[in-house]
Amino acid sequence: MVEPATDTIAATKLVPLLKDELDIVIPTIRNLDFLEMWRPFFEPYHLIIVQDGDPSKIIKVPDGFDYELYNRNDINRILGPKASCISFKDSACRCFGYMVSKKKYIFTVDDDCFVAKDPSGKAINALEQHIKNILSPSTPFFFNTLYDPYREGADFVRGYPFSLREGAPTAVSHGLWLNIPDYDAPTQLVKPLERNTRYVDAVLTIPKGTLFPMCGMNLCFDRDLIGPAMYFGLMGDGQPIGRYDDMWAGWCTKVICDHLGLGVKTGLPYIYHSKASNPFVNLKKEYKGIFWQEEIIPFFQAATLPKDCTSVQKCYIELSKQVKEKLGKVDPYFDKLADAMVTWIEAWDELNPAGAPAKVSNGKA
Repeated sequence: MVEPATDTIAATKLVPLLKDELDIVIPTIRNLDFLEMWRPFFEPYHLIIVQDGDPSKIIKVPDGFDYELYNRNDINRILGPKASCISFKDSACRCFGYMVSKKKYIFTVDDDCFVAKDPSGKAINALEQHIKNILSPSTPFFFNTLYDPYREGADFVRGYPFSLREGAPTAVSHGLWLNIPDYDAPTQLVKPLERNTRYVDAVLTIPKGTLFPMCGMNLCFDRDLIGPAMYFGLMGDGQPIGRYDDMWAGWCTKVICDHLGLGVKTGLPYIYHSKASNPFVNLKKEYKGIFWQEEIIPFFQAATLPKDCTSVQKCYIELSKQVKEKLGKVDPYFDKLADAMVTWIEAWDELNPAGAPAKVSNGKA
């Protein structure tokens, strides 16, 4: 059985990497007591808290953290009619934090994720490992059997083309979880007691042309490289589907990364996922998606983008057209989602005009 790290005080002397270039985005409906465990790792950074649900509820944040907090009233005020693209009563609302950030990098984590321990018992600084992943190249065009060749103690194996050894810029670092695995509802129901206790000390680049199910609870990305593609879709209140928000973003992001020559890594770092969500509630949210994904995944596997799509925004708008044309036949929901994808890009560009100085944040709650 794995347990979360209980002593993170020893990490207080760490020198924070990218302190002024990275925001931590947290979606929540509750007080953020979990931040106390993360304090040695998170306190030097700026937090963007996206409050879901009732905007009149007061969310308490432990003293000492630098943060800004947005609730639904703030989202409506800032985006106006375009706020319709931001999900309500679903953790997909976190992507609003990506939009209002002015930093180059984003790390997002769920409020039921705690500090994990490595096999030696040492607390894992997940953020530090994500930063190492993001700042080193990826190898999407040719698979290196010795995992990440840029890690200390590793290299490119015999037969790896020298012309590809510079790698590609890394846009996404996808971390994993100990304890509660990220399973769908049917798997939860047949394996209710299963826990992930395996710590695999590896980071892999996901090859070009290969999709993956992205999980948003332990995720870092280069906002400048791929930010506009990190839209978590229309989920939750008023929508026929939930719990596909991060996977939708992952499929869109991977297709665009492949087109633009960017890399996506998965593996380290681990966090400790503390709480299993209710599988019956999850099944109600997921059941349409379980059928739809048999159409969605082949759609993304076959998706191609024209050469004149040279920016993330152009790629995303083109992808939205293909979603409407091909997935709209599956269900009218995809017509609505395609429109929301366009609205998202319009809102992103309004808040992030090219060459504009950073705007004043929302301020502390």
